[in-house]
Amino acid sequence: MHKSNQFALIPVMFCFFAMGFVDLVGIASNYVKADLNLSNSAANVFPSLVFFWFLIFAVPTGMLMNKIGRKKTVLVSLAVTVASLLLPLFGNSYGLMLVSFSLLGIGNALMQTSLNPLISNLISSERFAATLTFGQFIKAIASFMAPIIAAWGAAASIPHFGLGWRVLFPIYMIIGILATLMLSATPIEEEPMAAKPTTFTQTIKLLGTPIVLLSFIGIMCHVGIDVGVNTHAPKILEERLNLSLEESGFSTSLYFIFRTMGCLSGSYILAKFNKRSFFYISVCMMALSMLGLSLGTSKAVLYVAIALVGFGNSNIFSLVFSQAMLSLPNKKNEVSGLMIMGLFGGTIFPLVMGPASDAVGQWGAVVVMACGVLYLFTYGKKVTGA
Repeated sequence: MHKSNQFALIPVMFCFFAMGFVDLVGIASNYVKADLNLSNSAANVFPSLVFFWFLIFAVPTGMLMNKIGRKKTVLVSLAVTVASLLLPLFGNSYGLMLVSFSLLGIGNALMQTSLNPLISNLISSERFAATLTFGQFIKAIASFMAPIIAAWGAAASIPHFGLGWRVLFPIYMIIGILATLMLSATPIEEEPMAAKPTTFTQTIKLLGTPIVLLSFIGIMCHVGIDVGVNTHAPKILEERLNLSLEESGFSTSLYFIFRTMGCLSGSYILAKFNKRSFFYISVCMMALSMLGLSLGTSKAVLYVAIALVGFGNSNIFSLVFSQAMLSLPNKKNEVSGLMIMGLFGGTIFPLVMGPASDAVGQWGAVVVMACGVLYLFTYGKKVTGA
């Protein structure tokens, strides 16, 4: 890697940390549920709303990149994200949190669509999946810190300025501002923009390419499982073990701790070993997790199950995303938009899991996630690369 590219990776990885802010929606929705005495279905509107905007903004963001470039698009995404983190400082009413999470989802849709392909301007195609996984490792640090900071704020273990668990928002807002300043000051040479940008219809038609469509569904399942565990792991512990939210909230951190470990180790494994074999090993771990979450009645079994799905799901996004991107190298911006639109799975899964858990308990939510794991088994044969 060229030395200048190495330095450029530093602010880009800082932006990956900011990308992880979206995962605070899991623990935040649980606190809002408790504050406002909401049902599971009503509380699940928050994570669903966040990921709904990926359906609306992902493909237009790919088109925007063709006009203003990837770096400028990332900067726009950071500005929207900072605005979303500012709003909860003024209260935690249902309407205000809906607006905040909507802006968080829009900012993250812009960021994920533009930041992932920006990496391709800095590294070779052979190391693309491994570098994306390292970025996911940085993102996961922000993800597993969110429940810890929220719990500290709720317990008044840190200065919270009357915000309680919502002290999480100004802390992450300051980091988002720093990420914006760092990226603004970093020169990044991008590929020449297309003379005739791809239209919305032409981009959607790329789903007619089998590997693009299958990868799109794979991303939906990955993020659906991710948001599902993030949101429902505390609820499973509350239901099975009669724990308080403060006690069960650690399960979300545990998930992201093992997801972080998986991303860190995956960045090395993907650079050295067979990608398809690693994909199947990861999905097998997730299948074992679904079994544990379905039948487990002890803290030890449930924690092991949460750790397994955290580690197993940590590299799925990078493998599926890179598979799709490299299949159409001349349409990276457009394919990136489609793949990030697949994060809409984070809306679909919670909307199904909420009523399922209200009807038959948290076991119903696990069954919905297990369907996503089953699909990933079928996708595995599409993964190529040494």
